[in-house]
Amino acid sequence: MDDKKIAVLIDADNISSRYISSIFDEVSKFGTPTYKRIYGDWTKPNLGSWKDVLLEHSITPIQQYSYTTGKNATDSAMIIDAMDILYSGNVEGFCLISSDSDFTKLAARLRESGMYVIGMGMKSTPTAFRSACETFRYLEVLLPEPAVKKQRTTVPSGPVIDAIGTDLNEIILAIKAIVEEDQSDDGVYLSRVGSLLNKKYPDFDSRNYGYNKLKQLVISTKQFEVKRTKDSGVSFMVRIKNGDVV
Repeated sequence: MDDKKIAVLIDADNISSRYISSIFDEVSKFGTPTYKRIYGDWTKPNLGSWKDVLLEHSITPIQQYSYTTGKNATDSAMIIDAMDILYSGNVEGFCLISSDSDFTKLAARLRESGMYVIGMGMKSTPTAFRSACETFRYLEVLLPEPAVKKQRTTVPSGPVIDAIGTDLNEIILAIKAIVEEDQSDDGVYLSRVGSLLNKKYPDFDSRNYGYNKLKQLVISTKQFEVKRTKDSGVSFMVRIKNGDVV
């Protein structure tokens, strides 16, 4: 993927500071963060933990007072800033970090303007916001709890109980459909399978199911053959086991 200039905008009211290092590690896979801003009412004690990491990560805090009880005042400030950055023409993408569905329209609007939009939030993030982003990452997966850190070695026959996002069985069926439709004599490039999965499921990530790489997930299903290509570079082809070439 191209090294895009990305504006990283964080809703401090909805995200814990414990995820900050994992957030920027993930953003670096998509491009370079050029704007790093975080929004909240910094007069409130509940945001105290954020103050310790702002300097370390060169994040600019934006003060937004909560004038009305029960209303999230940071939403409007973050949305206005996002549009200002969009019209500046200085970035190719945005990373919106929040679990709030109020940013659904913003994500859609940015994509309409040709921006690559990454969303990050908790597993409780509403489907509407996740779907509005081109790519969505669950923070629990980026910084997993010790109890779910271990990788799976096999795919269970039923749904994965502690997995996040789309049911794994649905993902397997989608992989099969992609391979059946695009398969040549050698199969389908694994990278293409991953690209098409992300287009259909913006929140797809093999780590949601306990695997660091898509190749590991595909092999674990025992329904596909994954072989390294003979051309230069490291790439893999996927075929349905014992299936005829379509």
